[in-house]
Amino acid sequence: MIQLPINIDYSGKVVVVTGAGGLICGAMARAFAQSGARVAALDLNEEAVKKLADELKAEGFVCEGYKANVLDPESLNEVHEAVLRDLGECDILVNGAGGNNPRATTDNEYQHEAKEGGKSFFDLQPDGVDFVFKLNFQGTLLPTQTFAKDMVAKKAGCILNISSMNAYTPLTKIPAYSAAKAAISNFTQWLATHFAGTGIRCNAIAPGFLVSAQNYKLLFNEDGTPTARSAKILNGTPTGRYVDASELLGGTLFLCDDRSASAITGVVLPIDCGFASYSGV
Repeated sequence: MIQLPINIDYSGKVVVVTGAGGLICGAMARAFAQSGARVAALDLNEEAVKKLADELKAEGFVCEGYKANVLDPESLNEVHEAVLRDLGECDILVNGAGGNNPRATTDNEYQHEAKEGGKSFFDLQPDGVDFVFKLNFQGTLLPTQTFAKDMVAKKAGCILNISSMNAYTPLTKIPAYSAAKAAISNFTQWLATHFAGTGIRCNAIAPGFLVSAQNYKLLFNEDGTPTARSAKILNGTPTGRYVDASELLGGTLFLCDDRSASAITGVVLPIDCGFASYSGV
């Protein structure tokens, strides 16, 4: 069980969450289940979502875990059929699958600091950049094409995408990820406009900096002290701290509720401890 920041009754709703095998989207899937929804947890890591589903069922909630490749329309169609059979038509889609890749990351923040043998901007591989763009953008577009059909038929529904602080101002070292998340913010507005006449709302959250297993070594040294990059992040965050994954749940539950956020569509909500608002002086 997790402590929910707000109480919204999602009973009768079917919520599909991609990337639910991860820290952030796993917490979102759990929050929706605890709020009464029937949850479909999707991830390429089948073991992770099956474990999540088993835990939630043991606690008395409704959740099914499915292996899904968000870059494969056939895989998504198969999962869609399974969700229809097991839980019903999709009411809410959370596009949480995404991420970065070392092949699309530079070793140095600035070209003039590039060292012999290191990976500079000129060493970035097209396949790595392409992978990051596909995972984030097509990994949002394809599930939307699959599950939003249910919403169009009902003339109601909500789509929530996951953008990033990188979408506002690109971070050094990660050009592909920053650009891909900027595309997600743009796509969110496009979807909000495109589906406006169907009763479907589309919004996004833009998480600030979180500490996870994936980025821990970038943020902390072996002795637990902050790295230089971590110090830059915290110095640029007015509250002087990182965002906790649980702090994304309030905005998520609010934006997906048709009563609380009935007039809100096309919005990208920063949840960032003030990072986007600080000029540095």
